[in-house]
Amino acid sequence: MSAAHVIILLVTGLGVGFASGLLGVGGCFIMIPVQYWVYTAMGVPAAVAIKVAFGTNLFVVLPTAISGASAHSKKGAVWWKAALVLGLCGMVGAFGGAALAAHLPGKALKIAFGAVILAGGVRMATARPPKVEEEPKDQPWLWAAWGIPIGIVTGIIGIGGGVLMVPVMTLALRFKIHNAVGTSTALMIFTSIGGLVGYIVNGLGVAGLPPYSLGYVNLPSWLMLAVTSVGAAQLGARTAHLLLAKQLKWVFIAVMFYMGLKMIGVFQWLGWPI
Repeated sequence: MSAAHVIILLVTGLGVGFASGLLGVGGCFIMIPVQYWVYTAMGVPAAVAIKVAFGTNLFVVLPTAISGASAHSKKGAVWWKAALVLGLCGMVGAFGGAALAAHLPGKALKIAFGAVILAGGVRMATARPPKVEEEPKDQPWLWAAWGIPIGIVTGIIGIGGGVLMVPVMTLALRFKIHNAVGTSTALMIFTSIGGLVGYIVNGLGVAGLPPYSLGYVNLPSWLMLAVTSVGAAQLGARTAHLLLAKQLKWVFIAVMFYMGLKMIGVFQWLGWPI
């Protein structure tokens, strides 16, 4: 890994941490493409590089989510009961999703996932938001029903799940946007653990891994991304509470559209370097 790659990963960690704290997402829309470029530039086969990017991404999400959840919890924005139910169910699903991903073509999965994200962004942009005075209901069985399938998707694609869970919380579970972002950040602690274990177990002994990898997790990349992302997550969380709910919602929708188009490959097809 060259000095340029090290600098790129450190700077990427800053952006990932800020996005995690601000939006309640793991920052995979930044991390995965950057890591994929770095690994392929190092000579890692593309099929292996994308899975290492997914697994390492989940490992970075873990400390970043802990940092962001701590900041949101201090603001009273985390509903811990919901985070535990959604997170534990999502953790089981994420482990299964990671195991499944080891046997599926990455390109097809990325396109399908991008389409789902775009659909979620359209729905969130056009749906009538819940009234401000409404409070979310205590519905553990409904939370569990949402947590498992979202966990499976997060495990397959190697993300924390916030980009999927925030729309579910605001539209289906009637969370206010700040509570959705805060609780989403907390549940990513659990989904990242489930997916991480799945990528480690299913990547052991695979040929072509970059040096110092544990399964589909590259430890040097994790360290460089995590060191800068944890502190930036605190800054992002504080920034989130300075924004109005409507502003935060549209920032999140913009991220969803970017991520969906990026996953599908629209920017690559147009020749746009973004």
